[in-house]
Amino acid sequence: MAKQRRTYSPEFKAQVVMEVLSGFKSGAEVCREYGIRSQLLSKWKAQFLENAVSVFEEQSQEPAEDKARIAELERLAGRQALEIEVLKKASSILRSHRSESEK
Repeated sequence: MAKQRRTYSPEFKAQVVMEVLSGFKSGAEVCREYGIRSQLLSKWKAQFLENAVSVFEEQSQEPAEDKARIAELERLAGRQALEIEVLKKASSILRSHRSESEK
């Protein structure tokens, strides 16, 4: 029977790597504690350090589909604001006609 692979959450991987990088524990201690191989820890550490630069990148770099979605939502909000104004005006006109007819 084949051995089932274990999967680890991104949070767990980050916690393990941070323990090593902070100097709190050595790589060997972490591997023993969590039952992982040193090659796996090295891989996680390399991925962590490789992607560390993205933390400091400009946050305004949104994918094109996000920008399109934002534009669509802004257009929809503008349209709804216009509809609300029209309905308010129509409501006030109807109220004034009703009050005139009741006199």
